[in-house]
Amino acid sequence: MSISSTAAELVVGQLRHLGAEVAFGVPGESYLAVLDAMRDTDFRFITCRQEGGAGYAAEAHAKLTGRPGVLMVTRGPGATNASVAIHTAQQDETPLVVLVGLVPAAHRGRDAFQEFDPHAMFGSMAKWVVTVERAEMAPELVARAWSLATAGRPGPVVIGLPEDVLEQTAAVEWIEPGAERRSVPDPRDVEAIRTRIEGASRPLVIVGGSRWSDRAIELLPAALPGVPLITAFRRQDLVDHRGATFAGSLGLGADPSLVQRVRDADVVLVIGDRLDDPTSNGFELFGPGRAAPLLHVHPDPHELGRVHRADLAVVATPESVLEVVAEAPITARDEAVGWAARARAAHLAWSGGGGVQEQIVRGLRELLAPDAVVTHGAGNFTRPVQRAFRYHRPGRQLAPVSGSMGYGLPAAVAAAITYPERQVVCVAGDGDLMMTVQELATAAQYGVSMTVLVVNNAAYGTIRTHQERRYPGREIATGLTNPDFVGLGRAFGATAVRVTEADEAIDALAVGVQGRGLHLVELVV
Repeated sequence: MSISSTAAELVVGQLRHLGAEVAFGVPGESYLAVLDAMRDTDFRFITCRQEGGAGYAAEAHAKLTGRPGVLMVTRGPGATNASVAIHTAQQDETPLVVLVGLVPAAHRGRDAFQEFDPHAMFGSMAKWVVTVERAEMAPELVARAWSLATAGRPGPVVIGLPEDVLEQTAAVEWIEPGAERRSVPDPRDVEAIRTRIEGASRPLVIVGGSRWSDRAIELLPAALPGVPLITAFRRQDLVDHRGATFAGSLGLGADPSLVQRVRDADVVLVIGDRLDDPTSNGFELFGPGRAAPLLHVHPDPHELGRVHRADLAVVATPESVLEVVAEAPITARDEAVGWAARARAAHLAWSGGGGVQEQIVRGLRELLAPDAVVTHGAGNFTRPVQRAFRYHRPGRQLAPVSGSMGYGLPAAVAAAITYPERQVVCVAGDGDLMMTVQELATAAQYGVSMTVLVVNNAAYGTIRTHQERRYPGREIATGLTNPDFVGLGRAFGATAVRVTEADEAIDALAVGVQGRGLHLVELVV
């Protein structure tokens, strides 16, 4: 049955028909018609305080739900502010549908107020950029964007919405959701994987990427018993850290012995991950001089061989390949079982080390339920979290593979809105938090329950570290003057406290995670 509606109503209705439930954004006059179309529906709009924060929240929502996040922003300044999150979605392989209000089509090309070209702006970071030119195109383009965002290597798709086109009317039908795109591995490839792993004395499995279902995560340890499981950069929540074969995570600040273990392996199976820069130690671990064969499974054929030459390249989703392997689990050799035990012991020793911040992270883990969500952005403050925190399924890690500062706070807001019954903790550095600190207002506005741990060292710590290595004794531009974080938290209705010792921090975090409402703990280091 056809529906006669404005283009704005068709955009909203088609998104709702595809399963979208919430959008994050900052309102703008260029897409007021879309907001008005949402007014009398159950499609929620979460008003954020800056488009970058809104984009991070939408991207985090996508990671949590497995469905595309929806971001709505206005033209010019709004869209360019949002670009930081669109880049994160591209780097993190996260499905994101971005709706951008544009100048009226009749004004296009005249350098109208806040006019910009979304195709030129986002063409290098989005999977697809399209503009709705006629009302009847709206459902088809929205449905196509939704499907494309999740296909192959997921990522962001941008839809331009000219202000005057949104008020045009058309009679169309809803587009039904497309079937899930799921590559099925060739049985011969699965058998080749089995032969290589079972014949190895030092096998390793690296898991990462974004196309992991709950079923795939459940199948992973059962399909590969006795084989060390390593997670890629900021994909630590793909493996329950209590498992007997979890051996740590690659990426920035990784255990040096783990990096060496990858070099010493006699076969490496990679499932789902594209082997990015941090995971591959600057693209060095899997370069031309590597000794071990590389078996690479990825759902997007364009990623196989794009950077690293694989000895066996398999186009498949993690779930589809693990379903086949799990039918007859791979049997590791005795030497491989011993290798896995040593890898596990080395990981436990590494993760049990460190200083005060690692103590606090381990104390935090003891306070949290298995399904807790932990978020963070980027900076030296993340090293203790990466090292000492242990993820339990179905707990989640929300952290930017892109290394983008300011991610953790809006991601925590999104998590608390998406799963209000779960514990949510954001760990942020002082410089990191101040990138998106205004989203504390969003947390207050929607009454979310979450705890923010601010690690305050009065510096852009990562940059200072590199600066001191390259230009010793010549510090410039990396020192910070911060607000009173306790006072700032209280201004937004949070309970807030300042601590300097590990025990104090753990006690303060306990109050937050075991209660309701907004809590902030400032750790001065």
